[in-house]
Amino acid sequence: MTALFHTSPALREEFLPGGGHTSFILRRGQILRLTDIDGGANVSMMMLNPHEKSERLNLPDTLKGQHTARLTAGHCFYSDMGRVLAGIIADNCGWHDPFGGVLNAQETEEKYGAGRYQELRNTFHRNGADNLLVEMGKWDLGLEDLLMVVNFFSKVTVDSAGRFQFCAGHSTPGNYVELFAPMDVLMVLTALPHPMNPSGDYAPRPVQLSWYQADDEQAAVESLFTRDENQRAFTNTHLFAL
Repeated sequence: MTALFHTSPALREEFLPGGGHTSFILRRGQILRLTDIDGGANVSMMMLNPHEKSERLNLPDTLKGQHTARLTAGHCFYSDMGRVLAGIIADNCGWHDPFGGVLNAQETEEKYGAGRYQELRNTFHRNGADNLLVEMGKWDLGLEDLLMVVNFFSKVTVDSAGRFQFCAGHSTPGNYVELFAPMDVLMVLTALPHPMNPSGDYAPRPVQLSWYQADDEQAAVESLFTRDENQRAFTNTHLFAL
């Protein structure tokens, strides 16, 4: 079990229903916990610098710099300016997918059927691209700003021939991941099935969001010093925050 870096009660709690979306600024020194309530959840998340939104999550650099094809405790999320937007400081799920992206409206209809609001009302089929765009509009962002996402609670492996394989049943009820913010970070997220999930049933799962204040920010930062590249990225982050 990963050590936790907070002991005080949550600053805030929010229930995100399956198919839902939200956005917020995780403030410097805070921790966000995502909890898979029922098992089988997937949370697609974008990250940006809220003070200069042209600075965004750069997943290729994140993966190359840490020599990994999966994300778990000890990994950082690099911006395209070489800073750390956030880092995973606790994780009992063990694998989060950086490759799968989200579905758009056409792809969602092709996979799950029409699922129109006119017939289904509030259970209509939502899609990841539109959900993210709804939230992005609240921050003066548009289609040209739609970014790569991290899919938390999903596991996708790659075989020797380079084929992706979605691992069903990876996340179980109560699995969680905690993200520490060494700088203010704008998070835009939606809870929808992973695009590679082979199930043809539209069944998005809910997640719980919990905000905490880190007891010792420096200890949280140092837990992410798992590679020299991370330490250099934190140096860049510190210079920006001066």
